[in-house]
Amino acid sequence: MLTAARPDSPLPLPHRPGLGLDAGGTQTRWALSDAAGQLIAEGSVPGISGLQLASGAGRVQLAQTSQLLAEAVLPHGRPGALYGGITGLGEASAGLAMAEQLANALGLAPQLAHCGSDMDIAYRAAFKPGEGYLVYAGTGAIAAFIDAQGQMQRAGGRGPILGDEGSGYWIAREALAAVWRAEDEAPDSWPQSSLARHLFEALGGSDWAASRAFVYGGERGAIGQLALAVAAAAHEGDAQAQALLRRAGQELARLPLALARRFGPRPVVAAGRALLLHPLIHEGLAAALAPQGIELRLQQLEPHKTAAQLAARRSSP
Repeated sequence: MLTAARPDSPLPLPHRPGLGLDAGGTQTRWALSDAAGQLIAEGSVPGISGLQLASGAGRVQLAQTSQLLAEAVLPHGRPGALYGGITGLGEASAGLAMAEQLANALGLAPQLAHCGSDMDIAYRAAFKPGEGYLVYAGTGAIAAFIDAQGQMQRAGGRGPILGDEGSGYWIAREALAAVWRAEDEAPDSWPQSSLARHLFEALGGSDWAASRAFVYGGERGAIGQLALAVAAAAHEGDAQAQALLRRAGQELARLPLALARRFGPRPVVAAGRALLLHPLIHEGLAAALAPQGIELRLQQLEPHKTAAQLAARRSSP
């Protein structure tokens, strides 16, 4: 026989899920996790970056993406806490501003939202602190090491102007630059190049105006997507594209090697969507690490799920 609960003995409120974010320049992956760490739902929305906080146009884009995130997540349950790894966050104040923006969109108390470095979450998905080095190549490229004291150490990740060698953006930029250098020397010769054909098809035009508008008026993440065209040309046997992708792996190797010189040799995990473009990137990376006797493992991480589990631990009923 069922009896009503006494007023002084309220039923416990259900635990609300934790929302985890892994936000890069190209896309933001999200996951909801229950208190036991089990996945409830996952998906993706456009990219989010701390750099968007620095301009009016960027803040508008951030607000729009925050709304898209809420529309994707809330049908699966209102989160009780958020833990986000966001690219481009520098100062602590930027993390607080990002957390407030996302919390408002999700109807979440700001104190229950935490936003920090995307590499902190990615590293914890690959290693325990002090175990190894993570090199992550997506739109950008960086290597990270969380030491035994919990401090984040890094190499690279300095953006498209000062670095990000080996990343998707870097691959696209180098490929387009090579194509236009060839056009300087032999105008209208591009149809003879598989690399140029794939790039111009992705751009929607073969004239300089199309390239100029895309590169100088487009988003960093969209430019990084052109690396897919480079990979397609490499798969067709284009020697220029193949050499570029192999060089991308060599550039990526510089990052964990820099950390190894500072903190000693440790295993390396290589992750990120750029590593999936073509096997030549991994080959170039492995060849550069091999002389140092450094163990390399290619692993596709799921930091958004790790972040969701962290959020679930601090979620409110």
